[in-house]
Amino acid sequence: MEISLLGTGLLGGAIGERLLGCGHALTVWNRTPERCMPLLALGARAVTTPAEAVAAGELVITVLSDGATTSAVLLEQAGEALAGKLVLQVATIAPEESQALAAALAERGAELLELPVLGSKPEALAGTLQLMAGGRPEALERARQVLRDLGGEPHHLGPVGAALTTKLALNQLIASLTHSFSLSLHLVQRGGVEVEAFMAILRASALYAPTFDKKLAKELANDYANPNFPTAHLRKDLRLFLQAATGAGLNTEGLNGLAQLLERATAAGLDDLDYSALHRLTAGAG
Repeated sequence: MEISLLGTGLLGGAIGERLLGCGHALTVWNRTPERCMPLLALGARAVTTPAEAVAAGELVITVLSDGATTSAVLLEQAGEALAGKLVLQVATIAPEESQALAAALAERGAELLELPVLGSKPEALAGTLQLMAGGRPEALERARQVLRDLGGEPHHLGPVGAALTTKLALNQLIASLTHSFSLSLHLVQRGGVEVEAFMAILRASALYAPTFDKKLAKELANDYANPNFPTAHLRKDLRLFLQAATGAGLNTEGLNGLAQLLERATAAGLDDLDYSALHRLTAGAG
């Protein structure tokens, strides 16, 4: 299939590499052209504008930084090239942003299938992303060949907005579980308890989550380089969750402190590091 990919960062680049490996023809665009170079070496074709990229593909995949950027690139820069296209929007944006984008695309003769994913670069390369789809069943069928290559059978969660609501709920758990484990780990270490003794009890309990072991080595080594999901992205997604939860009338008081803590990540130099670097923030002054 002829596919256009807008956004070739950590996740977008891995998605592009997977699609090329599955035999698809790929046209790519990125605001920083140098970030397209690895895909060009694998056979992708680069263009200089979003309009050129969109015009080249039967299917358009966007993996851009946020909702405002996604809307600007598609609606303001791609414009008339969108007519007849199906847009798979992967980035984590607000559900209402997605719904507004879907309506604007429809006015231009295009259709949106929101497609947030669970997983990052390793899963994208392996074709094992968990795919969450929001949109018409007909749009899902139109994209099925590509979805099969990215992660198999998607979870169709309902109309546009439903998949991103689910994605925000999941990413809130990433933030909360990482934060709670970090605090517990710091406390047992400062109390003189052996980490492995603590972990043995935790692993045998209903309290255990696999993400704890996934991030333990990084936290013990204080090494958060080579992220697949940076701290800045976690902060952005937590803000979106709080916005959606507040709009739904939920009490978010217990989560607001974590959001405030993550606001300190930029000054601490953590934005581009793995999100488990929030372990440095929970260390306090002890």
